[in-house]
Amino acid sequence: MEPRVRIPFEVTDQTMGTTSKKARILIACVLVQGAAILLYALGHWRSDDPTRFLCYLALTLLSSGMKVRLPGITGSMSVAFLFALIGIQQLSLSENLLMIVAATVLQCTWHAQQRPKAIQVLFNAGSIATSVYLCTLLYHSELFAGFHFASQFRMLVTAGAYFLLNTLPVAGVIAFTEDQPLGTIWKACYIWALPYYLVGAVVVCGLESADQAFGWGVSVLLLPVMFLIHRSYRVYLGRLVIEQQHAEDQKKHAEDITALHLRTIESLALAIAAKDHITHDHLRRVQVYALEIGKEMGLSDMELQALRAAALLHDIGKLAVPEHIISKPGKLTPEEFDKMKIHPVVGAEILERVKFPYPVVPIVRAHHEKWNGKGYPYGLRGEEIPLGARILAAVDCLDAIASDRQYRRALPLDEALSVVLSEAGKSYDPAVVYVLHSRYHELERMAQNYPAVDTKLSTDLKIDLGSEPACGLELSGMRLLPTPTPALPGQRFALNGVRNGDFLQSIAAARHEVQVLFEMSQDLGSSLSLNETLSGLAVNFKPIIPHDSIAIYILRDGQLIPEYVSGDGFRLFSS
Repeated sequence: MEPRVRIPFEVTDQTMGTTSKKARILIACVLVQGAAILLYALGHWRSDDPTRFLCYLALTLLSSGMKVRLPGITGSMSVAFLFALIGIQQLSLSENLLMIVAATVLQCTWHAQQRPKAIQVLFNAGSIATSVYLCTLLYHSELFAGFHFASQFRMLVTAGAYFLLNTLPVAGVIAFTEDQPLGTIWKACYIWALPYYLVGAVVVCGLESADQAFGWGVSVLLLPVMFLIHRSYRVYLGRLVIEQQHAEDQKKHAEDITALHLRTIESLALAIAAKDHITHDHLRRVQVYALEIGKEMGLSDMELQALRAAALLHDIGKLAVPEHIISKPGKLTPEEFDKMKIHPVVGAEILERVKFPYPVVPIVRAHHEKWNGKGYPYGLRGEEIPLGARILAAVDCLDAIASDRQYRRALPLDEALSVVLSEAGKSYDPAVVYVLHSRYHELERMAQNYPAVDTKLSTDLKIDLGSEPACGLELSGMRLLPTPTPALPGQRFALNGVRNGDFLQSIAAARHEVQVLFEMSQDLGSSLSLNETLSGLAVNFKPIIPHDSIAIYILRDGQLIPEYVSGDGFRLFSS
């Protein structure tokens, strides 16, 4: 069974430029070695029975046409290996080499799926010549003297050696060309054929017994055996191709689902970033840093997938935190901080419903825990905290300090790292901080070179249609206004109809405003600081005066100072 080499030389144009240096060295060694062996054998030609040789040559050439296409590679295998084993047993080395090399050339060129190059044909011929030569030496050596059933055992070992010598060079070229492990390529492409070689060895041993009883002419009986082996090749490989196609379809489906999953995660992350007033660059940087540190610290593939998702979704619980707390420009009050501390728990509860196939939830739940046990929500310490959460905590802190926030300007990256270093062993795992410190310049370059994705939302888009504000209620083609419309002198409101509805709607709106003002007065009475008071005012103004941004200024020494700013453009108003 002679394998044709995969066509690594045809990846681009008609050159061997795409093959690796190792592959070219291997090809050259096989060519030189095979040529030397063939020239030596032909120079020492010996034929004890020319008629038998010619008969075997004809049968071998015929068997070389009984080939099957190999799945996954550009190549074929035939049943000519039977005559290679017979030749090792019954013919001279020169006869066997000429017979098998001729069959190999015919197999490569006869009805070829793609026209082979000369280098491919020569490589196969050289590989086969080397295999036959070494196996002939092995079969006729004294290694098997003294064994019971020495002849049969000798042939089985020789068949196994011929299989290895025949397939490893081909697998080596593929492995070097595609930069994959040799064992992986060999198992995937050839290991399935080993039983056929061993069965072939048994057939050759049976033929040897028949030859001793009836003469070598009974070798013609190999024709039906060759046909059966060829047929079994085709059936087996047909099933293999179907299974492989099914596996590829399943793999593609899994990749599509994974890609959809990742896009969904990124969309959720974009929504979180919009609420938290941070940019998508922050999420991208945290993701790159965290994944690279995770790889260096030996996380498994599943753990890295979990870390990738957690890097994007760790703040999803902030959706449950009031807007005025998230966007507050100053320090949080103890009450506000208590509200903020729920977001890891809420985020974990949200993500538990997703049922990720990897452990995302523990990372999200613990990403605010501290190495010394003074974090939240559960006060975990040291290695009680999942490694992914420890990585995410340090990376998130570094990027937060190195990014603009509503309450302060960004620090340079080196200064931000110094802050993180000062917390090693207290807030953050020293091992994580060490890796971060040793690679932060490299990681920053990787984050900057990460493919940019257009994640800008159309918040500044102007819509021309629907220019009149709609209230959601409409009678007789006229809108009910949310505020009262003054009546003209002498005009009365109808008991039924538009103006009566307008009047009732105005009463409801006024009652709502009174209720809001009452709640505002209660909040102001319980406020303990100016920041808390202004934050409460901003929240209570929202339903009365809808707005995108709010800025409250305090007059100090003849200047208006922005004491509280929230919403779009907060950096502009804060300046």
